[in-house]
Amino acid sequence: MKWIAGLLCVSTMTASVVFASVTFAEDQLALKTLDLSGVIAEALARNPEIQAARQQWEAASKRVPQARSLEDPNLSIQWWNAPESFNLGRAQNTIIGLAQKFPFPGKLALKEEIAIRSAEMTEQALRARERDLTARVKQAYYDLFFAHKAIQIHHEQVDLLKQFLEIATAKFRTGKGTQVDVLKAQVELSTLYQRLPVLEQQRDTAQARLNTLVDRDPRFPLDAPQAPREGRFDKDLEELYQIATTARPELKAAELAVRRNEQSRALARRQYYPDFNVAVQRFQNFQANDGFGAVVSVNVPFAFWTKSKYDAAVHEAAAGIAAARADLHTLENLTRFQIRDLVARVRASWEVAVLYRTTVVPQAEQSVEAARAGYRTGRTSFLDLIEADRALREFQLAYWRALVDRETRLAELAQVLGTEL
Repeated sequence: MKWIAGLLCVSTMTASVVFASVTFAEDQLALKTLDLSGVIAEALARNPEIQAARQQWEAASKRVPQARSLEDPNLSIQWWNAPESFNLGRAQNTIIGLAQKFPFPGKLALKEEIAIRSAEMTEQALRARERDLTARVKQAYYDLFFAHKAIQIHHEQVDLLKQFLEIATAKFRTGKGTQVDVLKAQVELSTLYQRLPVLEQQRDTAQARLNTLVDRDPRFPLDAPQAPREGRFDKDLEELYQIATTARPELKAAELAVRRNEQSRALARRQYYPDFNVAVQRFQNFQANDGFGAVVSVNVPFAFWTKSKYDAAVHEAAAGIAAARADLHTLENLTRFQIRDLVARVRASWEVAVLYRTTVVPQAEQSVEAARAGYRTGRTSFLDLIEADRALREFQLAYWRALVDRETRLAELAQVLGTEL
């Protein structure tokens, strides 16, 4: 029997060492955190939406040299008085011509400017998508943090409830408690065990969402995210609006749309002026001397039977300017409202977090300790002890939820401003 006891002692010591090693490894792993700035940089580099937007910008940029280029020249060959056998080698006259169309001065320059504005608008659309992706990455990042925190608090609640179960069991064995309290603790503990897979699934979903934004396998393992920042947000509303007017991509794109429509109207007015066609020709005649010739022709856009279409183009461009200006004004108003609304939400979330941290959570902790002490002495029911513990965990989660909501609102505010805070 002694050797069995010795073996059990050695086994227990070995298990303790292994458990301690595993616990140390888990603690070391827990010390590793997921860097938010690195995740954002990786998402901007890998996300397929951003890659598609970059290609669209590249395509729009390549339209600029096309817009400022002349049309292709025309090469023509004419044969006159060919025999009925259509033997071109016996034709009596041959004319070889080369023609080039030259737009009225200023038209090509305006077309180039319109193409440049379109490319710049596409670039701002890319910047807007980058800001949107950054905001979504931040939201997914802090959702993952909250999922990790919920699991951590859940484990703390399980550990505390195990202590309650030990207290209830000890009181029952000594005749100072009831079996009902023991059963209540066991049922509550079983309920917590059933809740854990749900929390783990929420964590896996948050992790998959973040991985998807970075264009990685949804099951790719991630370290625990960093905790949200704390502190008051005291920036002035007017200062924030001035930042948005110079940095928000959507506002820049709306301003560019106004300029592009103004240039489109200028181009429409230029269409009243004729374009020129210049051609040079060489004549070959079998009965006379060869020679050269030139032809200059112009279109007639001011003819009364065609002028109406040019008038309509000018009116169309003018309507486009009015619409673009209205869109810009609408976006300016929306930006001002969004800044005011989001700043209010950021400040409210911080006030809620401060309330939980300084008042509610400490009071809930005191309530748990008082309930535990009261239950030991028989002055408090076991149900009161469980309810106090539930309230504490709910308040702890509410505190972290307030901080996560604050980070989410800050991410949305940075998107509206077009720059990081």
